[in-house]
Amino acid sequence: MENKIIVPKNVGDILKIFAKNNFQIYIVGGAVRNLLLKKSVHNWDFTTNATPDQIQALFPESFYHNQYGTVTIKTTPPFEITPFRTESNYRDTRHPSKIIWAHTIEEDLIRRDFTINAIAFDGHTIIDPHDGIHDLKRKIVRAVGDPNIRFTEDALRLMRAIRIATELQCVLEEKTQQSIMRNAHLLKNISRERVRDELFKILKSASPAEGIMSLKNTGLLPFIIPKLHHAFDIPQKSPKRHHIYDVGTHSVKSLEACVSNDVIVRLATLLHDIGKVETFRKDPKTSLITFFNHEIRGAQIVKKIADDLRLSAKEKEKLYILVRYHQFTVSELQTDRAIRRFIREIGTKNLEDMLIVRNADRIGSGAQPTSWRYELFKKRLIEVQKQPFAIKDLKIDGNDVMKILKINPSPQVGEILRQIFDDVVEKKINNDKTALLKRIAHIQRNE
Repeated sequence: MENKIIVPKNVGDILKIFAKNNFQIYIVGGAVRNLLLKKSVHNWDFTTNATPDQIQALFPESFYHNQYGTVTIKTTPPFEITPFRTESNYRDTRHPSKIIWAHTIEEDLIRRDFTINAIAFDGHTIIDPHDGIHDLKRKIVRAVGDPNIRFTEDALRLMRAIRIATELQCVLEEKTQQSIMRNAHLLKNISRERVRDELFKILKSASPAEGIMSLKNTGLLPFIIPKLHHAFDIPQKSPKRHHIYDVGTHSVKSLEACVSNDVIVRLATLLHDIGKVETFRKDPKTSLITFFNHEIRGAQIVKKIADDLRLSAKEKEKLYILVRYHQFTVSELQTDRAIRRFIREIGTKNLEDMLIVRNADRIGSGAQPTSWRYELFKKRLIEVQKQPFAIKDLKIDGNDVMKILKINPSPQVGEILRQIFDDVVEKKINNDKTALLKRIAHIQRNE
């Protein structure tokens, strides 16, 4: 990793304007970290010794209406610039009760969360008082100063440490990890929306399974999704059963095998067996373990998890469907009618995601990535979808019936359409307009 930083022209222009007016200004936080790692930067944060009023004097169209002094400049994308500051007396392990303007960049950096985020760059010089660059090279996430202080200041940092380590494929420094475990309970003080956002960032990362295991190993998982935490205590090894992992480990293994980038599909894969926590039964004589109707109970549970994490109605519905129907039968003996019913239940828009969850479930159980039954089932899904699913899918409608039979609107029209629809479903006739019109005429001749 080279310590050379190159910034885009629009960022460099901001730095030049401040320097020209004799103000100090630095790029800080994740932006500097990502620049050093040659990663893309989506959010640019700046800090300066200029006051909010002085910043606005440089950029008249800017605005600021918050206690932290952050001024937003109307660029594309918008840039946020905050005066050097220090904080004290955090009132709720999240918000500082008092903001004090600092005089130096060093004072500002000492209040930041992790050393790799406590690096500043003014366009020429890198300021790194906490050896963040060294930690980046060692791939270590380490708290600035005393980790207990950092985490009690802002308990969301507990999850953020895991998220950053997961995204950057880093490990937690020992004291930082021990402090997370010691302070895990503080996560209860954080809004569920913020918890959800950090969880989703972990799930969206390139290694979501590792992130979930880190949440478990540091004791954070019980304060995020308690039922998932308990799933690691539920065994599945049993006579006449194929499972080799406990429910929690199987769930994480399934997540690891999930090929979708959709965060709800990944969450559904992680939670697909969550109902097994409550439906676990073990026969004392045979040692046979069962989880009857776990998919139904699991669907009820994920509804509550969705509400707890403040998911949207659309996200909640999709999560429910993927968990509720993940246990569908894959057999060469299934009838077209059974497959059509399955497609109606989950909806064609969820079909591909449902297959992804199911296959991840298989792989997470130790099965091979593909099987002939699974591949045959996918082909049959395609074929069955070529057939109509409802009367409205026929290539004819009531107007055709009335025109050919010379009848007025009546229940008879519906009966004829239903009869023709049944014939198409039973493959007695193709869903072809010419053929269906002849079928109507044939009905007339028979009458």
